[in-house]
Formats: sequence, structure tokens, C-alpha cells
Amino acid sequence: MTGAAVVDDLGSRGLLQDHTEEAALRELLEPGDVTLYHGIDPTAPSLHLGNLIGVLVLRRFQDAGHRPIALVGGATGMVGDPSWRSGERNLLDVDELIANVAGIRSQLERLLDFGGASGAELVNNYDWTRNVTLLEFLRDAGKHITVNQMVAKDSIRSRMTSDVGISFTEFSYMLLQAFDFWWLHENRGCKLQIGGSDQWGNITAGIDLIRRRSGVRVHGLTWPLMTRSDGSKFGKTAEGAVWLDPEMTMPYEFHQYFLRVGDADVERTLMQLTLLGVDDISEIMAEHAANPHKRLAQHELADSVTGLIHGSEPLRRAKLAAAVLFGGGELDSEGLESLRGIVPETLLAADSVGLDEPVVDLLVATGVCASKGDARRTIKQGGIRVNGRLVTSNSESVEAVGGRFALVQRGKKQRYLAVFDD
Repeated sequence: MTGAAVVDDLGSRGLLQDHTEEAALRELLEPGDVTLYHGIDPTAPSLHLGNLIGVLVLRRFQDAGHRPIALVGGATGMVGDPSWRSGERNLLDVDELIANVAGIRSQLERLLDFGGASGAELVNNYDWTRNVTLLEFLRDAGKHITVNQMVAKDSIRSRMTSDVGISFTEFSYMLLQAFDFWWLHENRGCKLQIGGSDQWGNITAGIDLIRRRSGVRVHGLTWPLMTRSDGSKFGKTAEGAVWLDPEMTMPYEFHQYFLRVGDADVERTLMQLTLLGVDDISEIMAEHAANPHKRLAQHELADSVTGLIHGSEPLRRAKLAAAVLFGGGELDSEGLESLRGIVPETLLAADSVGLDEPVVDLLVATGVCASKGDARRTIKQGGIRVNGRLVTSNSESVEAVGGRFALVQRGKKQRYLAVFDD
């Protein structure tokens, strides 16, 4: 892919919304080796799916020969971006920001190449903002952007007319982000800022500041905010955000999230959240359309994104756990081990299951049934399986798989894992 062809690729993927004059932007990008940046507010110790598009757009530019900068907003994170928010963000302290930046860096290193001629760079705007005095900031940034310009931005105007209003702290965010673009232009030669469409006002403020203060023309580019076809926010579940940190969203849950993407959204999600080629995705969708019940596109999506974020081994274990839970998987030690953390688990002593009614004892010990009477009734009704086998008698023996695990199922959906001490 040539330097400017990345614009066509973004367009094909539905990742172009607002940008500066296209001919000039293409002319800038054509030779390659343009430095660009994308900012991420470190509001949590992990990126979430909403951040992934931006990081992958940086990756697409890097693959086309450009040099990406990922800016983690240690300074702007203390202020909070008001863009398209109904209320003010909670402000973070320094210790929280340091911990969050460390977590985000480790994830970025999986997605961007930090070595070589076009190696990515991670920067923190707190480093160049913390020693700037208020008077310096007002003189060097504030005087170049009028209040008229700021209140004309949709994100600011919508908050000013709301019942909540907007604090001066949040109002100043646009100036801080504009200052970041200017600083990166002066110190890193940055000529392009990218972001979601909610950032267009902040990006153009930076473009204006550089033009007025340095007399140089720079560029900006945004993509549409990602939502589902029903208008709901992508990357959200009933439990909250889908995180890239495996401790915050398990690879199994992450994989399952993408398997549940509907047919109306799957092609766009493949385009925007994977590194698969546009032609390859078209072939996947053609095959999917021939047999939609097989959900081929969803499986390709879930495998591609989970493998990209977590790697091949967590992906394999996530698929193994799903096979065990939903049928077709081997009930061996590895398969049952893969369920740990996914289903409720009880650690039991090896001699905790009695000889008279071993299955009944197991059901009570794991909490599957509230009492021995409940256990006996449920067995009689045909509602219990152990290691995939229907239990028909209270006196049936319980054999731990690999001497360690027993998978207990009550009804169609409730599953519990018994783990026996060695």
C-alpha cells in the first residue's frame, strides 16, 4: 500500500468522515513517512473496544509507511473531554493516571510496531504540559483561538445549552488538545491528527493554532463513531465496557461478544476492527451469505479480533471452552481446565463425596442444589448431568476427569465446575 492509498483503504472500510482538503492530504501522504498522532484519554487501566478503531487506524497508517504517535493524555485526562457527553467526567489523580498509562502501553505494544524506521512512539502530554505556567499557556495558545470559535463547536454548544452546562475546566480542553498538536508539530514534525468524529472540533482548533502560531498547514482526519445498526453503542454489554485487558474482560467473553454480532453489523465490524484485506472480507461475506446459519462471518470476526488482541493460545482456549460448554468439545482435563473463571467453581477435598449418595453429595457441596432433598428431586426429574452424562440414580459414582475435575450441569444452562484437591 502506498502512502496515500491508506485514504482509499479507510474509505473502503467506512472509516472516513471528516478530513481536511483531500487533494492536499493525499499530496502530503503520497511519499510516505508522515508523522501522525491519535490521542487516548487514560480513564482506565485498559483500552476498550471504543479505543480499538483509533489504534488500528494508526496501524493502517504505519503499514503504509507512516510514523504513528499514540498520545496518552496524562494532562488532558486530568481535565476531561466534554465532547458529546451529557455530564462532566470524574477527574483522575496522578497515581491513577500513572497506573492507567502503564496498562495502556502494554496493549499498544501488541498492536503497533515500536521499532524500525517508522516505529511508533508513545507520548504523554503531561510531560510537556506540567511545567507550562498559566500565563504562558494563555499567551501562547489562548490568544490564538477566539471564544467565538470555541462555542461554535457542536460539542461545546450542546453542553452550553443543556441543563448541566459546562465547567471552565472542560471548556479549556479544546485549547489543551490544540496545544498538544502544536507541540507535536514543533517537536516531532507531526503533520496529521486523527480521531473519532466527536474530535473534529478539537482537531480543527489545533490546525488553526499551528497555522496562526507557526504559519504551517497541517491536516486532520476522523472516522464515524461506531454504533450498532439499532443505534446502540458498540463495545458495551449489560455488564459494561468490553476491555482489552484479559483480567477485565476474559478472552472467552471477548470472543463470545463478537460471535454475537448480528448479520447487519458483521461486515462493517470485520472492515473496521480487523486487519483482514477488503477483498478477503468480501469473499468471507459472499460465503457467509450462501449459508448464513453457519455464521461464518461472525466466527472469522471473533477469531481475528481475539487473536489480534490476546494471541493464539488464549484464542485456542476460548474456543475450547465454548466447545465444552455448547457441545462438541472433549471433556478431558484440558477442556475442563479451560472453563476455570468462566463457570462457577468449587474447590473440594478428594474425600468430600460420600459412598452412599455420591452425586447428591456433589450437588450440595458445589451449591448446584440447596439441599439433599432438592438434589434427589432434580435427579429424579432428569435435570442433572455430570461430565456430560445424564444422572439417573443417587448412587451413581462420580469420576473426576483426570482425577481433578467434574462438570455438573443443572437444566440446560446452569453449569458448575468441581475441582478436587490432589
